[in-house]
Formats: sequence, structure tokens, C-alpha cells
Amino acid sequence: MPLCRCGFLLVLVSSFCVASSAQETSFPTDDEIKLLLTQTERALVQYKPLLDREESLFGEKGKEAVTKDREVVHGLETAIGAFRKNPQGFNSKLGFSFFEWIDDADRNTLLCASSASSEAVNLMLDGKTAKARSLAELSQSCMDTSSLLYTVSENAGALYTRYVASVEALAKQGSEVAQKCTDILKKSGVKPNK
Repeated sequence: MPLCRCGFLLVLVSSFCVASSAQETSFPTDDEIKLLLTQTERALVQYKPLLDREESLFGEKGKEAVTKDREVVHGLETAIGAFRKNPQGFNSKLGFSFFEWIDDADRNTLLCASSASSEAVNLMLDGKTAKARSLAELSQSCMDTSSLLYTVSENAGALYTRYVASVEALAKQGSEVAQKCTDILKKSGVKPNK
């Protein structure tokens, strides 16, 4: 009979924990995730043409540089498609990959800005002002896109941090419920199976 009481108590305590966990945890919502996806799509609209310009202006060296960048874009576009169908998929280890890809894109645009700026200076010193101007414009565009990607990355990081904190809170609550049930069983004289 004590086992039945513990089962009933476990169901009761679990119900209270579920109700309280809704208040204590704050998993990213579908709307928040969809907003992040929209922000990412807008950033990609600016980022993708920069890859073409970088490749064009830097030639073979540019082609090598943007190969990995295009893989990042592909990863982000694939994730956006998947998260559009199931926004809560972000609340998993895939959300961290998404965050990493955005962070990679931000870093890549900073590298583009730095490389284009350095090359523009060298060309100016050599008197090749037309190409130097194009590279300076690319550098500025990369800086602008980097700022946008940084903002998106901050948002993704904040949402993923909330996901991790919520998982931790739920695990703690589950552990507390299990301990309470174990204590009840011990008080009732029921010995756990080994």
C-alpha cells in the first residue's frame, strides 16, 4: 500500500513541478525563434552578395577564402528551413550549431573587411585607385554586415543561454521530486531494489 501512496504522491508532486516549471523556466518561444530566423535571413541577404564580390576582387585567393563561407551560409539556410517547420528544434543541440554558424559568418565578414582594407591601401600606394576604391567599398560593406551579424549572434546566444538554463532548472526539479519520492519510500519502510 505505501507504494501506491508514493505513486499518487509522485503524480501530485510532478503536477505541481510542471506547473511551477512553467513559471520558473523560460524556454525560447516559437515567436522569439521565428524573429531570430527573420533577422538571420535579412543578414544573409546582405552577406551572400559580399561573398561574390570578395571572390571577384581577390581572384583565386578570394575563391579559396569564400569556399568555407559558403558552407556557413548553406548551414544557416538549412537550419532556417528546418526551424521554420519546427521552431522548437532550436531548443536542442542544433540551436548551438546555429549560433556557431552565425558567429562564424560574423568573423568571416570581419576578416573580409580587414583583408579588403589592407589590399586597398597597398593598391593605393601602387597608384591603382579604381580597384583600391572597390576594395575599400567592400571593406565598408563587410563591416556593416558584420555589425548586423553580431547583433543576430547576440540574440541567438541569449536565446540559447535561456534554453540551457531552462533545461538545468527542469533537471534540478526532477531530481528534487525523485529525492522526495525516495524519502517517502524510506519513511514507509519500502526498500529500493538493488
